[in-house]
Amino acid sequence: MTDIPFGFSVPGGTPDPNDPQQMARFLSQLQQFLVTPSSGPVNWDLAKQVATSQVDTDDPAVAASDRAELAEAVKLADLWLDPVTTLPSGVRSTAAWTRREWIEKTLPVWQQLCDPVAGRMVTSMSDLMPEELRGQLGPMQAMVSSLGGAMFGGQLGAALASLAGEVLSDSDIGLPLGPAGVAGLLPTNLAAYREGLELPADQVRLYTALREAAHHRLYAHVPWLRGHMLAAVETYAQGITVNREAIEEALGQVDPSNPESMQELNFEGVFTPEDTPAQRSALNRLETSLALVEGWVTHVVTAAVADRLPNVARLTEAFQRRRAEGGPAEQTFAALVGLELRPRRLREATALWEELRARRGVDGRDAIWGHPDLLPSADDFADPAAFADTSSFDIGDMGFDLSDPALTGTATPEVGTGKPATDGEPDPGSRADSDDSAGTNDSTGTEGGAGTNDSTGTNDSTGTEGGAGTEGAAGGAERRDRPEDGDKPQD
Repeated sequence: MTDIPFGFSVPGGTPDPNDPQQMARFLSQLQQFLVTPSSGPVNWDLAKQVATSQVDTDDPAVAASDRAELAEAVKLADLWLDPVTTLPSGVRSTAAWTRREWIEKTLPVWQQLCDPVAGRMVTSMSDLMPEELRGQLGPMQAMVSSLGGAMFGGQLGAALASLAGEVLSDSDIGLPLGPAGVAGLLPTNLAAYREGLELPADQVRLYTALREAAHHRLYAHVPWLRGHMLAAVETYAQGITVNREAIEEALGQVDPSNPESMQELNFEGVFTPEDTPAQRSALNRLETSLALVEGWVTHVVTAAVADRLPNVARLTEAFQRRRAEGGPAEQTFAALVGLELRPRRLREATALWEELRARRGVDGRDAIWGHPDLLPSADDFADPAAFADTSSFDIGDMGFDLSDPALTGTATPEVGTGKPATDGEPDPGSRADSDDSAGTNDSTGTEGGAGTNDSTGTNDSTGTEGGAGTEGAAGGAERRDRPEDGDKPQD
């Protein structure tokens, strides 16, 4: 390793750590990378600046007609979902986002997910500095941490800009990234995706709205789910290690006298998951949780569509393949931060929910979401019929009402026992949902949008810009008749 921190090459040769003038020149060059200070491991102001500046070059404003069409699609989606699930609508409003708006709305959750791994990278960058040089820097060593945060912030910004060019909606990757109760869709990306499928625009728009509305039903009325999903990601992220040699190699390509060389910086491959039993278990929990959410969404959307969309088979297959494989931008993001947010067993999870519906009905299927201990494990994917037969415990016996977060906002033990807890203690590594990080304060729609005061969701979940269709949606309530054939999108 060179005597210069991070392998930088400096014009005029290597500075002598004992020469104050040379070190002053060197530190002045380093300051070129410190755009703004950051309170955390990542300079998120820089990340946002980089991301928005990149998408602004090709991010048309949303037309009023697009907003109206998306609002109508979400309304119709909620109507179609009402008869096929006991969970009421979770949509309070509909938004048609530009790519910039998607970045701005989802950045807080990305910060929560990425800060743990970014912090380890910044620490590793500081550790690469020779001991004698640390003594020379003294208080200025904090500047080195800011340098690392700025560098990684720029990389994250570029990755988020790429994602913003591909995502179709707020819940496109299965996590609750945006504001609770807001069904956000990106019409520009929807138009590009439709061209690739060569399907009618109204069918692609409605199918995407159905998936978005189904996600919101889960996250609004299963109040422990938001915290559980984000905790699964964070637990997995804690086991991601930093490849110090990869950091040195990446930073060695940067010339502090040439700020444009920062554009060549590439941190891909810096983060690698540990190959330990604990990390493999964390990955299994994360993939299983994602698969269960995405599988339920696929299952209920397929049931809601029935024969209304002529191309539903093609749409379902395209979306399943897209989620299982991930697009180029998602793969780039995974390589950058070490997080792969893909439900690898999506088809098996979908089949399991279908089996539960066939054997236990809609009420029995959705009752599984009443408590995390009731959810199936990855092993249950191999034999859905056996799980459906053995998990006959009725959540109604416990007095739980999925539309009442006060009754279901309990601890979030590890997914996978398929039966209620017997000792009242969460599994090791699980996180209680008693604080705001568990999502109980922002994912239940307690601000008048999730139907928390009534089991049917009729009093407060109608939505202001497209969240209608909640009347009679919960279990036991009278459900709406299916719309007439005239509501079908045309070929």
